[in-house]
Amino acid sequence: MRWEGDQESDNVEDRRGISGGTIAAGGGIGAIIIGIIYVLLGGNPSDVLQQTQSFQQQQQTTTANRSPEEEHLASFSKVVLRYTEDVWDSLYHASGKNYRKPTLVLFTESTQSGCGFASAITGPFYCPADEKLYLDLSFFNELQQRFKVEGEFAMAYVIAHEVGHHIQKLMGISDKMEQLRSRMSETEYNKMSVKLELQADFLAGMWAHYTQQMKKNLDDADIESALNAANAIGDDRLQQQAQGRVVPDAFTHGTSKQRMYWFKKGYDTGDLNQGDTFNAPDL
Repeated sequence: MRWEGDQESDNVEDRRGISGGTIAAGGGIGAIIIGIIYVLLGGNPSDVLQQTQSFQQQQQTTTANRSPEEEHLASFSKVVLRYTEDVWDSLYHASGKNYRKPTLVLFTESTQSGCGFASAITGPFYCPADEKLYLDLSFFNELQQRFKVEGEFAMAYVIAHEVGHHIQKLMGISDKMEQLRSRMSETEYNKMSVKLELQADFLAGMWAHYTQQMKKNLDDADIESALNAANAIGDDRLQQQAQGRVVPDAFTHGTSKQRMYWFKKGYDTGDLNQGDTFNAPDL
């Protein structure tokens, strides 16, 4: 995948090195507002100054400790997010609508999201409540080391999949899913969740289709890399590795075969009408 030197997205919130995301409110305009309130309540202005300086020093130290490899991954993620913005903005504009862009939150180990506590253990995810994608860059290392998936486009597929969930939010699908949650058994909801996730895979493939048209920066090896990632993180494969058996009723994302199929279908067709996984007869 050829991407270096391309424009990065501005819709990025970098919380790396900030424990639990709690210090984030201490900088910038947040610090000013909090400082004013503190002084009005009788606090010592020098205390606010010391806290702000301490926060800035921590930020500088954290930034200095970032490796070139980590910064390379951060830049890559920002460029890929920009690619998704270019594609979906173009498609929405063609249909007479405006694309509301999501924000990418880069964090280390844990942070707070609109959907609650976010941990690196859970992997990348999209929160429809705040329309943000959450990503600990260490996941990309896990993708290579644990899942044995090589290639940068495998990482691009992960980001595009989460952006796919944002498209579902804009289409009203996520809200409908949330409404159904309380009306279904866990097994029934898991089946709906599989359809939601497979549609996000389709949307990731659809994005790749138009990215190739617009950028001409992909080749067959890139698509193979994405398919390898989809294969590696299928529910059946993960369950077999973790517990030595497969429990279909507990699936939430789809089998390896299903994830590969829907990504490839999105890539081959580029047609949103082909991505209705909820009414697919074989799901």
